[in-house]
Amino acid sequence: MKTTGRLIMLGGPSCVGKGPLCETLESFFPEVAQNLHKLVLYNSRSPRPGEKEGVDYYFRSRREIETLMNRPGFIVLEVRGDLQGLDLAELEAVLASGRDAFFEGNPFIPQALWNLPELSATPMLKIFLSPLSRQEILWFKEQGAVLPELLIDMQRRKLLRRTKRQKGILSQPDLANVEKRAASAPSELALAWRFDYVIPNHDGEDHENWTAFYYPAGDALKSLLSFASILRGQLAPHAEKWEADLWPDA
Repeated sequence: MKTTGRLIMLGGPSCVGKGPLCETLESFFPEVAQNLHKLVLYNSRSPRPGEKEGVDYYFRSRREIETLMNRPGFIVLEVRGDLQGLDLAELEAVLASGRDAFFEGNPFIPQALWNLPELSATPMLKIFLSPLSRQEILWFKEQGAVLPELLIDMQRRKLLRRTKRQKGILSQPDLANVEKRAASAPSELALAWRFDYVIPNHDGEDHENWTAFYYPAGDALKSLLSFASILRGQLAPHAEKWEADLWPDA
């Protein structure tokens, strides 16, 4: 596959803040965001409030996405209870046009992409948005904390807060979905060291630091500045590089 563009991947646990990070990049660094062509995945889940067909995902039934498994040129993975698929022809077309193909979502799709032989010559930039910093993980280890349980509880609270704001009263399926997403976080952080950069961010998906003051503040601002700097090829002091044994294997 001859390519001229880069494959840029932003991965991280559910509700860590990937969505607002991309939105604030468009608002405050439009010259950086304009060269990113978002890859739209197929997804078996229902749309969330505000999500649009063909923009956020191609929302299809699980049965429809299952049929893509047998078609060449598709990656299909079970992710946090949802079935997701990516059309590699779309990715190839973006790269051939000279634009940067941009994936934003779970870290399992990026892992599948960087392992594809046909993409071995494609320039890649891998960025992981983490709810914990390297320093915090090391400190928790010193205290004898059970890291997976701690992380699951952290993400559960963020997910519950987001889902409650979106839906009000939560149903049993809503709560089950929150648990699936929270429970997936430890195995997702276990992949962080494989990314080129890790950006610690405590301001989750619906944190007021993203939008309440118009200008991002706190970790939202640090994450935005780091993300923009990395995309520009500049130094990003807030970003980290994790060692392979920092987070326990899932």
